Amino acid sequence: MTQHKLADLLLPMGGDKLAYHIKKFSSWEKIRRLDQTPPDGKWLIWLLLGGRGAGKTRAGAEWVHEKVKAGARRVALVAPTYNDAREVMISGESGLLNIGNEVDRPQYLSSRRLLQWPNGAVGQVFSAEDPDGLRGPQFDLAWADEFCAWAYPEDTLSNLRLGLRLGNDPKLVITTTPKPSTALKKLIAETGVVISRAMTKDNAENLSSAFMKSVYEIYGGTRLGRQELCGEIIEDAQGALWTRKLIDSVLVSSAPLDLQKIVVAIDPPATSGAKADACGLVVAGRSGYGAQARVFILHDATVQGLRPDKWAALAVDLWKEWDADYLLAEVNQGGEMVQSILQAIGSDIPVNTVYASKSKVARAEPVAALYEQGKVKHVGSFSNLEDELCMMGAHDGPRKSPDRADALVWAVTDLLLKPRNHPQVRTI
Repeated sequence: MTQHKLADLLLPMGGDKLAYHIKKFSSWEKIRRLDQTPPDGKWLIWLLLGGRGAGKTRAGAEWVHEKVKAGARRVALVAPTYNDAREVMISGESGLLNIGNEVDRPQYLSSRRLLQWPNGAVGQVFSAEDPDGLRGPQFDLAWADEFCAWAYPEDTLSNLRLGLRLGNDPKLVITTTPKPSTALKKLIAETGVVISRAMTKDNAENLSSAFMKSVYEIYGGTRLGRQELCGEIIEDAQGALWTRKLIDSVLVSSAPLDLQKIVVAIDPPATSGAKADACGLVVAGRSGYGAQARVFILHDATVQGLRPDKWAALAVDLWKEWDADYLLAEVNQGGEMVQSILQAIGSDIPVNTVYASKSKVARAEPVAALYEQGKVKHVGSFSNLEDELCMMGAHDGPRKSPDRADALVWAVTDLLLKPRNHPQVRTI
């Protein structure tokens, strides 16, 4: 089970579902926990840190619902992407379209990314991938979800806070599973920020018993479990090649326009199906030559559970979208299959194949050194990719293959390190 598969198990299942819905439509004031209750006194930001399924979304949605009923008229809803906002904050089981009395629920105009409540209040949806989208609009209140997964957390948060300038007491609620990011640590240290914490098990009666049993058996006591289930901020893993501080130091807002070479690196899974390893897909580009050369990580499109023809088609789409020079594919396992499937879906696609003669950690060590030298930059934040990098080489490293990180290592190696026996690009 991969980390992101945790989310797939969070919906109530089986006999638990009836109890869930009975409680769901009860009075929120009667059933909410203390950590889901808005704090008393004066505060600017209410920060809810919690594990997966701990009830953060319900708390955020109910807070917005209460404020709109009390007279708030302009609301900002910010998520990592527009799709996340729609699927979780708006249409999710605990989203704004599914809580409270039906007569009080808003209507969602997807073409305008706009919520309209019956009393005239409106909510605008924003993506953390576009911080400048928050320039101009103004609001009474805002709900920001999964802050630690935002591509540009500081820029997005700054623009959001500058837009909270309506009403007598504009406030912001942030709901997120915590990660040890610089942006989160700065936020926690601010005055006027009130913090609530919750664990997945705090919300056990609303979650599948099968889910609770399986995830605690698999992840209980692990670093991933402490972060994703207990909502703890887990610092750097002992022995890891990358640190959070190192990752934060290489973040940039954009890449140069004159990239000399762009590659789409593929770390293909040996098998297919829902339980297979992910297919690592990372887009990277190089600027400059020699000592001035720099690599920019442009995009992480890693997918899990797709058939070979599907992830290969996605790789070709990325090659076209980014105007890349070629695909870079590892062929250790099923090398002929990788080449044949790419050939079948695009005979004119230039492909560079590479074969791993060292372990993943050994291959990653010189790439980590390039990060320390400032020769690799990340254009925005790639939270899942960064999580894998910060566990590479750790003494209690991941049980699953770090497919995103491996694809990145291949890309940086190809663009900057150039091994002696570097294979030639060819068209298949």
